[in-house]
Amino acid sequence: MKETLTRQKLADAVCNELGITKTEAAELVEMVLSEISTALAEGESVKISSFASFLVHGKRARVGRNPKTGTEAEIAPRNVVLFRPSTTLRSRVNFFE
Repeated sequence: MKETLTRQKLADAVCNELGITKTEAAELVEMVLSEISTALAEGESVKISSFASFLVHGKRARVGRNPKTGTEAEIAPRNVVLFRPSTTLRSRVNFFE
């Protein structure tokens, strides 16, 4: 199984690339993620060129079923975040095709 990129690993990469302290790099990563989260929470879309777009999509209320018992239940309306990779990212991920 491949490793997961964590905030700490991201901060370490920023630290190595920019030559700043690990604390400053961690704060920088946290600020960027916080800005993205805040924008999405306010219903805004976030577009990062050559990487991806994050879009907030509203889902309507609907009736669902419990797969175990088969009983119907109302599923409340909610917002979800959609991730749309850019063509650049898509081509980098699928470089073997």
